[in-house]
Amino acid sequence: MTNQEIAEILDQAARQAKPTKQMAEAHEVSLDAAYDIQRISIGKRIDRGEKVTGFKLGFTSRAKMEQMGVHDLIWGILTDEMKINPDEEVNLDRWIHPRAEPEIAFRISKDIEESISLNDIPNYIDKMAPALEIIDSRYENFKFSLEDVVADNCSSTGYVIGDWQDLKTEINDLSIDLNINTETVQEGKTAAILNNPLQSVVELSRLASKADLVVKKGQVVLAGAATAAVYLDKNQTIEANIEQLGSVSFKTK
Repeated sequence: MTNQEIAEILDQAARQAKPTKQMAEAHEVSLDAAYDIQRISIGKRIDRGEKVTGFKLGFTSRAKMEQMGVHDLIWGILTDEMKINPDEEVNLDRWIHPRAEPEIAFRISKDIEESISLNDIPNYIDKMAPALEIIDSRYENFKFSLEDVVADNCSSTGYVIGDWQDLKTEINDLSIDLNINTETVQEGKTAAILNNPLQSVVELSRLASKADLVVKKGQVVLAGAATAAVYLDKNQTIEANIEQLGSVSFKTK
């Protein structure tokens, strides 16, 4: 099966909210090929009129890296069709087995065309905000290999961003809570995101540069999860609450 054919299967699985079998092992998909499949799949979205709005990082937890047997982050692409407004009510039927996780979002203020350092961050980011990412693997039973998940755009399917505020650089020890219907179901610290969420942007710059991609002014970056993702059900209010940054939420039906 070609990369084009796998991308088509994953694209249709997402559009129809119907899961598919894992494919990477059976078709000997390498990590480079998985990113090619991701690129082709996102290209189909762009051809339908969607616009790229940013990037998400995965495996920003060292524990998760070890669990998956990898030594680097993975990344996916966000589009405007994935964007959900704060407090919006979303029909869960559009997804297969969705989960939510609390994150921090950053807004790019200047094109990132090369690998940058932590010291460079204030030159490239002007705003930050509390955020939620909705992930929804297109594979049966939410099970996948590293190559499978990369091909599937790192399970990214939706995101909600709260109020933008000026960048703070001392954010490596903030508390993060994930609440469902006012009950706290997950608690974490921003240190779980590469010891400092800003490091995610540094790592993205390195990975994007390697892939000859420019992270453009105005795009957003989701830094990665600080807690485990929680399965979503209907009639819920899902809220991320981040110390010093405030909260953001959406509803399901």
